Amino acid sequence: MTPKVALVTGATQGLGLALVEGLAQRLTPADTVYLTGRDLDRVTTAAEGVPGGGAEVRAALLDVADPTAAARFADQLRKRHGGVDIVFGNAVMRVGPDDDPPAFIDQYVEVNNLGTTRMLRAFAPLLRDNARLIVVASSLGTLRYLASVLHSRFDDLPSLDDVDREVSAWRDAVRNGTVRASAWPGFVNIPSKIGQVAAVRTLARSRRDADLARGILLASVCPGMMNTPTSGVWWDVANAPTPAQAAVALLDLALDPVKPEHYGELLLDGAVLPWKP
Repeated sequence: MTPKVALVTGATQGLGLALVEGLAQRLTPADTVYLTGRDLDRVTTAAEGVPGGGAEVRAALLDVADPTAAARFADQLRKRHGGVDIVFGNAVMRVGPDDDPPAFIDQYVEVNNLGTTRMLRAFAPLLRDNARLIVVASSLGTLRYLASVLHSRFDDLPSLDDVDREVSAWRDAVRNGTVRASAWPGFVNIPSKIGQVAAVRTLARSRRDADLARGILLASVCPGMMNTPTSGVWWDVANAPTPAQAAVALLDLALDPVKPEHYGELLLDGAVLPWKP
């Protein structure tokens, strides 16, 4: 049996680190899990702290905000392993309630949205039979949270380039302030997450039949509310699951047999969240 290769972006803390630890525990010593992030010292320290006894955990630099980093890293994996079996796109730029959207929106979109589409373009061609490519998103990533006049901007887009174009147009409206006089929601997390889910849906439409025939799952997933310092500045998370607890459903999705009805969808605890209201 060919050793498995797994990759988690944004993996130095929180859910990303929990996913690496869970994969390392569930896979075998012959397998490899890449713990990636944009700061080499942090990824190295995080990888050194993962308990041993399971898969080999390798620290690797991967900044999804770099326009060429995902493609370069995918090429390294192709040359080193020939393909990949599990990819979790978890990189995210976190912001607080007091942060000013026009000031951070460029970097926010660069990481959360353009970083997602770069990851999809780079790693989808490397997926081996029975592989999983999963983007960590949010239950906010559905059209029910967007004014109906804006639905066509994200629904049934022809290509990832079109997704990038629509997200960039929204970004520009946030930056120049015109978003305040439009139907866009004020909470930037909503259009961003919808853009992530739209990207997965767009790529999935072009690959569905071939992927399902090979046992491949492409999906987005909501991990639910978690008890983390970042979430704590927005909401009361005292009774929310820890990242390790939230990671269980995602790990099951990555390692259990594929359910065809999950393909291309946004999932929460194994159930499909409807894209349209």
